[in-house]
Amino acid sequence: MSISETMPTPDGRRAAGREGWVKIIGLGPGSEALITPEASSVLREATDVVGYVPYVERVAPRPGLTRHGSDNREEIRRAEQALEMAAAGRRVAVVSSGDPGVFAMGAAVFEALETGQPDWQTLDIQVLPGISAMLAASARLGAPLGHDFCCINLSDNLKPWALIEKRLRLGAEADFAMAFYNPRSRSRPEGFARALDVLREACGLDRPIMFARAVSTPEECLRVVTLGEATPGMADMRTLVMVGSSLTRRIPSARNEAGEWVYTPRSVV
Repeated sequence: MSISETMPTPDGRRAAGREGWVKIIGLGPGSEALITPEASSVLREATDVVGYVPYVERVAPRPGLTRHGSDNREEIRRAEQALEMAAAGRRVAVVSSGDPGVFAMGAAVFEALETGQPDWQTLDIQVLPGISAMLAASARLGAPLGHDFCCINLSDNLKPWALIEKRLRLGAEADFAMAFYNPRSRSRPEGFARALDVLREACGLDRPIMFARAVSTPEECLRVVTLGEATPGMADMRTLVMVGSSLTRRIPSARNEAGEWVYTPRSVV
C-alpha cells in the first residue's frame, strides 16, 4: 500500500474506508527478545512509526512503513503528528523504550489529545504495556524491588530540582526501595552528585545502590556498591539506578554478573 493511497482527501477528511488508529507501545529495554508479541504485531500492521530517533531506528524498515524520528524534546509535537496522521486514516505506532507509560510517550499523547482537535477524541487509541528498564534491571540483580518501592525521574528538564530533592527525601523517609531514571547527562552532570548527597544524608553510607547500564544489550554492565562507595561517574543516561530500603539484602553469587544477588524481602516483621 503506497503512502498516497492512505493520505487524507484534499479537503482534509478521512479517506474512504480507512480507519486510522494510534497504538502507543514500548520496545522494551533493548533486547529484541524483550519486545512483547503484542507490540511486534502492532509494528507489522502500522503504516507509520513515530518517536525519538534512536527508538524509531530500532524498528526495521519495510515496504509500506514510514518512520518519523524526532528530537527527544519534541514529545508533544510528535504526539500531535501521530494523532493528525491517525485522523487521516493512518495506522500509527508511537514508540518508546521500556514501557510507554513510564516517563515515556503515553502521557504525551494524552496531553496532546486533551488540548488538541476535538475530533481526535473519537480516534481508536490504545496503550500497550512493555517491559521497563526498571523491571529488567531488577530481574537481572534478583529482586531489589520485591517489596514497596518508588520510581523517580532525576531529570530536571520538566520539573524543578527542589521537587526532585523533596521526593528523594520523602522516599527515603518512607523506607522505600527506589528506582531512578535519567540519573546523569552531559548537560547536567551535577544533578546525580547532589542526589547521592541527599541519599547518603537520609539513608546512611551502608545502604546498597545498584547501577544497571544498558540492560539486555551487549553493553550491559551491573554493579552493586554502598552509598558510601558510589560516585557520580558510575551512572549515565543509559543507567537505571536503584537504592535498597533498610530491609534490602545482598547474597554472594558466582553466577550473576554483579557477583551477588540483591533482594528486598516481602515480610517486614
